[in-house]
Amino acid sequence: MRRVPWLVGVVVALLCTSIVPAAAASTVTNGCVASVPEPGTTTPVRICYSLFRPATASKQHTVPLIFHSHGWGGSRATDPNAFKAWLDAGFGVLSFDQRSFGQSSGVAHVMNPDYEGRDVVKLVDLVAGLDWVTQQRPGDPLIGAIGGSYGGGYQFAGAFTELRDRGRTRFDALAPEITWWDLKQSLAPLEAARTMWLSILFAGGGTHLPPAVSKAFVALIATGAWPAGQAGRDLDAFFAHNGPAWHVQQGRRLDIPVLFGQGISDNLFNLNQGLANFDRALTARARAESIFVGYNGGHTLPSVVPPGYATAGDPCSVALGSPTFSSLSIRFMRLRLLHQATGLTGFGTYHLSTAAGRCLTQRNLTVNKRYPLGKIVAPTGAGLPVSLPIAKGPITIAGTPTLTADVYTVIPRSVAYFALSVGTSPLTAKVVQNNTMPLREQTTARGVRRTIELPAVAVDVPPGQNLYLTVAPIADMYAGQRGPLPGVMMLKNGTLKVHVAR
Repeated sequence: MRRVPWLVGVVVALLCTSIVPAAAASTVTNGCVASVPEPGTTTPVRICYSLFRPATASKQHTVPLIFHSHGWGGSRATDPNAFKAWLDAGFGVLSFDQRSFGQSSGVAHVMNPDYEGRDVVKLVDLVAGLDWVTQQRPGDPLIGAIGGSYGGGYQFAGAFTELRDRGRTRFDALAPEITWWDLKQSLAPLEAARTMWLSILFAGGGTHLPPAVSKAFVALIATGAWPAGQAGRDLDAFFAHNGPAWHVQQGRRLDIPVLFGQGISDNLFNLNQGLANFDRALTARARAESIFVGYNGGHTLPSVVPPGYATAGDPCSVALGSPTFSSLSIRFMRLRLLHQATGLTGFGTYHLSTAAGRCLTQRNLTVNKRYPLGKIVAPTGAGLPVSLPIAKGPITIAGTPTLTADVYTVIPRSVAYFALSVGTSPLTAKVVQNNTMPLREQTTARGVRRTIELPAVAVDVPPGQNLYLTVAPIADMYAGQRGPLPGVMMLKNGTLKVHVAR
């Protein structure tokens, strides 16, 4: 489709706007922009927004703009009070309904750069024509972005789409929370579906998906495994480009500062996903100007089978001098967009809330300890978890552990779930921060060498307690897996690699 010049987009937007004076000394403008039509159609999709202009903003006194959007199944914020802290800090805000949600039309493609990515670019074009928004050069507004989950996904979709299509992004700083690196691996790591979360996501917005994808999504939930045949191919094609992982595979990295907030006890978009974004989605220069904050929160469900634990809270935002991640985001944007001294430190560094609720800061999370493992024989399909002792406390583990071993199974499609756990004995050991990761063998395994990621963690093992490797036959985040009859999975010649904090 031929691109519409940004000025034309502004004119289209102005034709469908309404301006409402706000009680909080700001002006709210509601409107829509015309964006990319759905496949096989020619009708532009409507992307609707609310634009909040602080009372101090004018052509003579311009301000940076902050983009905001909602989580999956939600809609934009229309009340100026939602952004009072941002407006008071000297920013304008644009909150928008993502494709197919709120007042926006179309179908949800879940952050495909050709659809949601270009929707965000259309909105950047819109604010590029506002005389009260600071312009770094013609058509290049000074902008940052905030939002969590799906509202974090749009930030990467917009910035990477501009990088792909223009060679650079007009976003100047991002602050995504609890979002993903690779969407397929988040929803179904190693093609074992996180059915508990998939059911919740489908209930919240499944009807917004394209019909074929919606049908395949139901099959994924029903079986717990990636569908075979056309349904599986539909899902593979749908999720192929929908995250930073694909852009990085294409050779793209963002060269802008990012404040990452990731939930360590998040068992949908887990800490592994956030660390991959920090480590791989940015250039080295951008990473040195960025901050990673891991807190116990996000998409959290308790791990009952196998039993887990976590302490809610965000001690690292506090350690960095802010009471909440939201206030930390304002300080980050004041520094990066307004160039104000905020006293913010900790750049290029990981700040991780431990399972017990303290802030652990590490310059790197490189593997520095290897533990050889004895033979592990664990049940699959039914039975009790097996917990193998790894190390005695006191010890602190952080980052993404990996397990490499020769795998044997007696029944095809066997699956087991892995995690680090802490306790005084194998019977009392609880999974760190409520997260497990699967190993699923499609066929009978006969000494197949496998390396899998375990859930990334930050955990202090106190004196008198032990660190364990737990292997469970079932896990509640993956409830409903239709596997074979109960069997066993045996691991030989294994090594567990971890980062021990110094």
